[in-house]
Amino acid sequence: MKQFLRPLVILVLPFALGSCVTQKKYAALQTELNKANEALHTCNEKKDLCLSDLKVCNATLSGKQEQFTMLNEQLADCKTQRDKQVTQVGDLTVLSKSANDNINQTLAQLESKDKYILMLQAAKTKADSINLALAINLKGVLKEGLYDNDVEIKVDKTVVFINLSDKMLYTTGSYTLTSKAKQVLGKIAAIVETRPEVEVMVEGYTDNKSISSSCVVDNWDLSVKRATSVVRVLQNDYKIDPNKLIAAGRGQYNALASNDNAEGRATNRRTRIIIMPKLNQFYDLLDPSKAAK
Repeated sequence: MKQFLRPLVILVLPFALGSCVTQKKYAALQTELNKANEALHTCNEKKDLCLSDLKVCNATLSGKQEQFTMLNEQLADCKTQRDKQVTQVGDLTVLSKSANDNINQTLAQLESKDKYILMLQAAKTKADSINLALAINLKGVLKEGLYDNDVEIKVDKTVVFINLSDKMLYTTGSYTLTSKAKQVLGKIAAIVETRPEVEVMVEGYTDNKSISSSCVVDNWDLSVKRATSVVRVLQNDYKIDPNKLIAAGRGQYNALASNDNAEGRATNRRTRIIIMPKLNQFYDLLDPSKAAK
């Protein structure tokens, strides 16, 4: 009997070993497949972020093109006026020295205006590019760990807006900041700190539901206290220069949505952080005496 079983074992053993080797290869291939799926998921996330940034770029580009068209129209109008004045001067037969001086001065002013318009156009283009880069950087650092309805970032004219929901920033009905809020403000502060040319205005908003307590008089009071809470964290915890910080309360006014339903009221309860050029730099831009020569 033993002699009969020995050949049978010899025949079966290679098949068993072959099956074992196949299972190892299958496990290795399954691991590689899982890694490939993870890499594909990461690529899809990066693609979605790039598409979102592209939409922001396209919107900003469209706005810049409209502004460029408007400035060109203004420039063409100025040149037309100047040409008419030159034609009128050519039709005159006798001019006094005083009249000649006045006309030359007018032409020089028009030429300066042309240069100033071009300077404004260049400055606006540069400001748009800076704001777009700032918005993209903020979206990049704030996208992790936040829901879309908790944060909104957009460029409007010469400033960048960051709208933050109250449920993410504060405990209900108070101006006490949550630990999550401080993490978010830390990310914003890190970007603001690298831009000495900007100021930061913090605006608090509420819905129209009246509130009154031992610490809060009304919605105006609550919105101001919420704004100052954010400003204090930026100054004390993240060392932002207080000369760059502005705190303001808007109460229940300037609402974004209707207060007639819960969803609208949730939208209106927000804190807005506005990153904008310093006022003295803005006024310098509008001063003709400081236009580029």
